[in-house]
Amino acid sequence: MAGLSLDTAGFYTFAWRHAPKIPEPVLRAAFTAVADVTWLCRTSGVRRLEANYARVRPDLDGPALRRLTRAGMRSYMRYFREAFTLQGATPEQIDARVRTEGYEENLEPHVRAGRGASLALAHLGNWDLAGAWASRHIAPVLTVAERLEPEELFQEFVAFRRSIGIEALPLGDHDVFRNLVRGAAAGGVIVPLLADRDLTARGLEVDLCGHRARVAAGPAMLALTAKVPLVPVGIRYERLTGARKRAAGTSWGVVLRFCPVVEAPALTNGAGKPDRRAQAAAMTQGWVDTIGRALTESTEDWHMLQRVFVDDLDAERYGRTRVEAGEA
Repeated sequence: MAGLSLDTAGFYTFAWRHAPKIPEPVLRAAFTAVADVTWLCRTSGVRRLEANYARVRPDLDGPALRRLTRAGMRSYMRYFREAFTLQGATPEQIDARVRTEGYEENLEPHVRAGRGASLALAHLGNWDLAGAWASRHIAPVLTVAERLEPEELFQEFVAFRRSIGIEALPLGDHDVFRNLVRGAAAGGVIVPLLADRDLTARGLEVDLCGHRARVAAGPAMLALTAKVPLVPVGIRYERLTGARKRAAGTSWGVVLRFCPVVEAPALTNGAGKPDRRAQAAAMTQGWVDTIGRALTESTEDWHMLQRVFVDDLDAERYGRTRVEAGEA
């Protein structure tokens, strides 16, 4: 999203300030129309989304893949509609929109013990809604945000996330990882990181749904450095009905699936000391395997309109990335 135009930045600012005032059915119809028109126009983002879905769901034929991509664009626009109106939602509405699976088994014991946690997320469902709910019901949320241009837009994003209980540090600042480690190690916070795309040239190459992809090393490195559990979290949309729909004020909610902790393997280097890079690589493959299953089950909720698979990357540029990462 970096490098957005001033017009786009203005639209985002306008939407955050005015969308909460518009009736939900009107917004829903408008954003669905935007999704369908964009899908029909087969923009570069739509084509990339379809190509990513094709790798995750090789079982689909052409028509089925196009239908899935249309559903994916509707899910993507649903995320934006919800993000623009989330500041106007009451705590009760947010609670009604969120359901959890696996929390009591896989994360709550660590939170109850006062430990921090590193959460590995993909661009699935609505992570802002998840963060708003978690900041009230689990622990304060500390994360990073991709630095956007112009600066005014980035500050709007940071202010928006802070307003819903999410503290977002700017990705790329020299001390951002240190601050994440400090927060996680101190305990009493959770650190969710959107990691299914490498934005730093320091990521790791993994197998994602049978294809090589490059993802962020952050969740695993944070868990190792801060000595906190690494918990993969899948997010998917679900339709709401009856009393829950009325309480939520909308037709859609999300399910947060907290998966089992990915343990650090006992890997050592030639000197017999823990090999952090090898441990991080193994742990990253571990959470990717878990999240990969979520991508297959809820593909339409994976909002990935960028290149993530190695075969889709520019070979020369990717070669330079591997050199910078010390892999070649």
